Formats: sequence, C-alpha cells, structure tokens
Amino acid sequence: MSFLLRREEVLNGEQLSAMLTESPARAAQAILLAAGEGEVEAQALLGQILLDGQGIAKDQALALRWFGIAAGRGHLMARNMLGRCHEHGWGCAADAGVAAQHYRVAAQAGLDWAMYNLANLLATGRGVAVDQPQALALYRQAAESGHAKSMNLLGRYLEEGRHCRADPAAAFDWYRCSAQAGDFRGQFSYASVLAERSQIEEASGWYRKAMFGGHAAFLGVAAQTLESAAHTAIQALAQEYKERAGHISV
Repeated sequence: MSFLLRREEVLNGEQLSAMLTESPARAAQAILLAAGEGEVEAQALLGQILLDGQGIAKDQALALRWFGIAAGRGHLMARNMLGRCHEHGWGCAADAGVAAQHYRVAAQAGLDWAMYNLANLLATGRGVAVDQPQALALYRQAAESGHAKSMNLLGRYLEEGRHCRADPAAAFDWYRCSAQAGDFRGQFSYASVLAERSQIEEASGWYRKAMFGGHAAFLGVAAQTLESAAHTAIQALAQEYKERAGHISV
C-alpha cells in the first residue's frame, strides 16, 4: 500500500495529530508534506516526531531545526520544545541558560508547560539565579491554568510553607486536583495525605494509580517511602512498587 499523499491532500495539525495514533508512518509522511507547505502545527509536530523517532528516523538536530522554524512563526509549544532541547542537549550542546530564555518567551505568552519548565530552573538555579518566589508564582499561574504537574508542586510549597504561608488545606486541594488530572506524582502526594488521615482504602487506590503511571526511577524512590509508612497496608504496597519498577526496567 502506498502512503503518498497528493499536495491537495495536505491536512491540518489536528488531523495530523489524530493520524499519529492510527498510523505513525503514514502520519509522518503527511506531516512532512504539510510542514513543507507551511502548516505551522505540522512543523512543530515534525520536530516532535523527529525527536521521538515516531514513524520516522530519529534525528534530534533536525528536530531542533523544525522547532526553531515553528517557534519563529509564533508556535508556543515549539518555543517550549526549543527550551527542552537546549536544557537536555537534544541536537545541540546542553545550555540551561538558553533554555530559560526560550521558556520565558513562551511563559510570558501564556503557555503553562513553559511556566512549569521555567519554574523548575528558577527553583534549582540551573541556567538562572535561584528565585524561589518567582518559581512559586509560575507554578501557581500554571496550576491555575490547569497544569497537573504544577498543581502538585504548588501543593508541596503550600504544605511545607516554602516561601509562602503554610496552608495544608489548600495543599490538599491542589494535590487532589493534580491527582484527578492524571499526574502520578500528584496522585502519590494525594494518597500520602489520605494515608495520614487514616483513609487507607482510598489512599491505597491512589497509590496504585500513581504506581501504574510512574516511571522506574520514581517507583524505586516511592517504594522506600512506602516502606516507612505508619500503616501496614500501605507498607505492603512497597513490594508492588518494586515489582512494577523491575518490570518497567526490563
């Protein structure tokens, strides 16, 4: 079967994204065509599939180039991905300072992922001076925009009273929102507070959701935390976490 598309069959970004889940190879060919025709969403998607090797040979340097083209045309997620490439050294030398510049542009334009990524750099002092109050402000802005990972981190700041007034009730609410939005770290945080409140059955359910969503490194660290839990039912989950981590690592 030929996957070639005619020029008049160029698809838009939404159609191309849907096609990726059905046939990555056919989608990659369509994305190449649409990107060449100037479809900015396709140009950003081309950067992503080149970065991931999804339906096309992996090429981080070429991914960086296409992210740059789309970002230059105002595509905010492509700008954020330029930051990711520079932060992690994908297709270029790693430079957290340059990454921060790209994140800042997209964050100031309202992209929640860029707010989150910039906040991470500000919180750790990578590429920029440490600025915890600004990191907190960005996490809050992203969380209020619906960003699940930022919801969890905002909860952490509020729970610990880090650079803000401690507010355990608000922290619990943000953990719940993060968990319900699907972030595995948020699910673990929410479960931990439920366990502290002796709501063991509900806590166990959320711990298991976090287990199936988390990566191996997270599961290994989380298992150690569970081993020291006050309730034996929660302690027992540590072994499940270890087994899951071993399965993912294989």
